[in-house]
Amino acid sequence: MTRPAFLAGGGEMADLIAAFDWTGTPLGPISQWPQSLQTTVALILRSPVPIVTLWGPDGIMIYNDAYSGFAGGRHPRLLGSKVREGWHEVADFNDNVMKVGLAGGTLAYQDQELTLHRSGRPEQVWMNLDYSPILDEGGQPAGVIAIVVETTAKVRAERNLRVTAEKLARLNADLEQRVAERTAERDRVWRFSRDLLLVVGRDGIFRDVNPAWLPVLGYDADEIIGHSFLDLVWAEDARGTTVAHDSLLVEGQLLSFENRLRHKDGTPRWISWNSVTEGDVVYGYGRDITAEKRQAAALQLAEEQLRQAQKMEAVGQLTGGLAHDFNNLLTAISGSLELLEQRVRQGRLGALDRYMTAARGAVDRAAALHPRLLAFSRQQTLDPSPTDISRLVRGMEDLVRRTVGPGIALDVDTPIDLWTTLIDANQLESALLNLCINARDAMPQGGHITIEAGNRVIQEAAGAPDMPAGDIPAGQYVRLSVTDTGVGMPPDVVARAFDPFFTTKPIGQGTGLGLSMIYGFVRQSGGQVRIRSEVGQGTTVSLYLPRHEGQERAAEMLAIAQAAPRAKRGETVLVVDDEPTVRLLVTEVLDELGYTTLEAADGASGLRILESDAVIDLLVTDVGLPQGMNGRQLADAGRELRPGLKVLFITGYAENAVIGNERLPPGLHIQTKPFTMETLGNRIKGILSGG
Repeated sequence: MTRPAFLAGGGEMADLIAAFDWTGTPLGPISQWPQSLQTTVALILRSPVPIVTLWGPDGIMIYNDAYSGFAGGRHPRLLGSKVREGWHEVADFNDNVMKVGLAGGTLAYQDQELTLHRSGRPEQVWMNLDYSPILDEGGQPAGVIAIVVETTAKVRAERNLRVTAEKLARLNADLEQRVAERTAERDRVWRFSRDLLLVVGRDGIFRDVNPAWLPVLGYDADEIIGHSFLDLVWAEDARGTTVAHDSLLVEGQLLSFENRLRHKDGTPRWISWNSVTEGDVVYGYGRDITAEKRQAAALQLAEEQLRQAQKMEAVGQLTGGLAHDFNNLLTAISGSLELLEQRVRQGRLGALDRYMTAARGAVDRAAALHPRLLAFSRQQTLDPSPTDISRLVRGMEDLVRRTVGPGIALDVDTPIDLWTTLIDANQLESALLNLCINARDAMPQGGHITIEAGNRVIQEAAGAPDMPAGDIPAGQYVRLSVTDTGVGMPPDVVARAFDPFFTTKPIGQGTGLGLSMIYGFVRQSGGQVRIRSEVGQGTTVSLYLPRHEGQERAAEMLAIAQAAPRAKRGETVLVVDDEPTVRLLVTEVLDELGYTTLEAADGASGLRILESDAVIDLLVTDVGLPQGMNGRQLADAGRELRPGLKVLFITGYAENAVIGNERLPPGLHIQTKPFTMETLGNRIKGILSGG
């Protein structure tokens, strides 16, 4: 069938109209449509605006592509249908449109609200609608043309905008009310605050102050406003205040800054300031802390006086104990030497060994007292090495059993996976034995001693079972403890247990240095010592030693000193000591061991020998040397000249600050005074043999 001319140009709606079966409608076949209808349809199809023709008394619907989108799910059923049936939910509205339009009238609606069923459910929509009559060839209304523009989105947006505007209006009114209330509150705070409030310009000139300046500093506001803040600052604090003000202008805030302002009566007042900047204005408030400062100063003075009193008490105990012990030792030494001299002069040589043994015993006791004092003061130089405490404890088990005796049961619990610690093994053995002896003495009727070791992880502020939370730094530790079932200690005794020369044993049965020595040694090693004790329930002393990530030094290396042979041919030792007697004794020992010895009386002389071509295998030097070069400086210079040079320091308490209280670098060793010549010889042999 030939396509009608008014449908030329195609498009979806033109195709549908051409293909639609109009025979069942009042319009009849397309070829018989009135010319006015064909013209109107042609105009409709070319329009991008939704347009629909309602033709005839029934309003037969013919529309364009744009209207088909508006129709939604009702397209294409609407095409060719009667408007009353097509939009049955608004039939009354369309009846009025047809009545007015066929009578020759026009209608126009702006944002007309209707409820349509376009997608199977009711929708509230708004539209701009314009209705005009369509005239036939005789000039009479034959239908109605409708231009439909949906404005739903616009109407909803406008409504939302109105709602938002109303909310904003209410919020603004509420905000204005709150601002008024806050302003009133601020004014009350400004008037009644006991702290100093101020407004200062960048130039440091007061712009405003609150009434608190009168009771705090004695000034009315009119005496301050317009003046520089430096006019009130105490002279000694002026520079620091200026620096703080400049920093405030750059950083924008200044917290907890303290300075002194001059009261009207000329006395200073301490003020703590918190200030901020906004633009060119500084806002600040200051609190009078003069009373707190005075209280803090008084408390500090009282604490210093208390510490001084405690220090003097400790010094009194220390000196009293030292005087008692050393007087006994000196009496034994001097008396033995005096009798030895008399017997030699009398020719009575049979009893000489007895006097020499007595003098030697007193010297040994004095030598044992010395390291305990150093350990208590935490000033001794330790010789730490990576140590397996489990191996160390098991190696001492037999010695401890023999020491505590058969009346004491001993249990040892040391796991094989114990962490390594960096510790002076000799000092730790001495400490463990001392703790076991103390435990034995606390059980005169017999009892039970338990030696335990284990890995412990101390969390931040968590503490340990036998100490308050936060009393030990967080980290990984090896805990070595000795527990007894003895008499226990009351809290006042526990509190003094580490004090030097404090002992609960009868006179002559204890020096009171055992626990203080252990305490100093462990603290110097980076650890902690704690006591847990109850009267009648026994005591536990725990050593917390920091974990070390290294490996334990091989056991065979520890025994080299004892297994070392005599000197190899050509081994030479340089001895530097300003004391001729010590130098003589050391060289005598070395000569007997087969070493070649070189001597120097001071650091400069020793350095000249080191600078020579002489072969030197070991430098043995005192730390305290005259002529401007101490033993540590000599050793450093010697190792610069001779890399890898082995050094043995001979030192005592007074010289220890030169070496330092930390572990020595590889190749440097230390021998603490006093010592026996046999000990020195074994030490030298071990060093030269690689131990």
